Amino acid sequence: MKAAILNSPQDISSHPLRIDEVPQPSAQPEQVLLRVRACGVCRTDLHIAEGELLQLREKLIPGHQIVGEIVEGATPGLPLGTRVGVSWIGGIDGKCWYCQHGLENLCNAATFTGYNVDGGYAEYALARSDFVFPLPAALDDLHAAPLLCAGIIGFRSLRVAGVEHGERVGLFGFGASAHLAIAVLRTWQCEVYVSTRGASHRRLAESLGAAWVGNETEKPPVELDRAVTFAPSGDVVVAALGSLRKGGVVAINAIHLDRIPEFDYDRLLWGERQLRSVANMTRSDARDFLQIAAEIDLRPKVTVFPLDQANEALAAVKGDSIDGAAVIVP
Repeated sequence: MKAAILNSPQDISSHPLRIDEVPQPSAQPEQVLLRVRACGVCRTDLHIAEGELLQLREKLIPGHQIVGEIVEGATPGLPLGTRVGVSWIGGIDGKCWYCQHGLENLCNAATFTGYNVDGGYAEYALARSDFVFPLPAALDDLHAAPLLCAGIIGFRSLRVAGVEHGERVGLFGFGASAHLAIAVLRTWQCEVYVSTRGASHRRLAESLGAAWVGNETEKPPVELDRAVTFAPSGDVVVAALGSLRKGGVVAINAIHLDRIPEFDYDRLLWGERQLRSVANMTRSDARDFLQIAAEIDLRPKVTVFPLDQANEALAAVKGDSIDGAAVIVP
């Protein structure tokens, strides 16, 4: 099969992914083999390709927002031809304290799709049978792919931030994840305030119903109940804190952050403001979000890249040169 292989992480401008032919895998017990129909491109893939996340394998196929069709390893509950989604967490041990307390997203022995096991930048991919999600017919391949990480993790971020219906919510950064989260917030009758550096991203936020849109140096005109940061920048975290009311919450939706600069505790954090990180997702998050996405007919804005252009897709994500999400099609 054809696949995009990462051997040595380096700046994406050096094209670290090599397109090559590799043996097609076979399903083992409790696995399914998927024919990949589409794979969303996530900023985490970029962190992996550029070595900002520790390299765990000498040779890796990235990609963890997989829409695929079961071609091997079918079960009565997952017959051949079933269209399913695969996300970032590809498995857990089910035995640790976190798994036993409803926190499977924090499992220390978790398997991560496209990081410590091969992912979906390929024509075929393996997945654990209990970590695939049958996709509603209302969600087509291209629009379902970005939902499987950007959408789910954005939804979890809203949960971690404790968003309630009708609140004022800030989104700091407006890429693949935020432009999906705003759709959920709008159905919850929330006022959404967007701060982002890209002019095209600001236009997109306006078109999707943001109550206010500003650049990264502008402060929302009201105090926020909740905020979610999507940019991998500590400066953005401080800006979000500075926009909160007392008792408000900032949820950091980033697996990698450059740093958090020194800030004034008395002015920015005192008053029972909270700063929380978002780590991974649970299967419950995935099921709940996909159901909501189908109900509200959520259709992310996507730009399609062929598998041969996987490096270019990651470069587009790094450069914020596309609105919405990038999707690779084998």
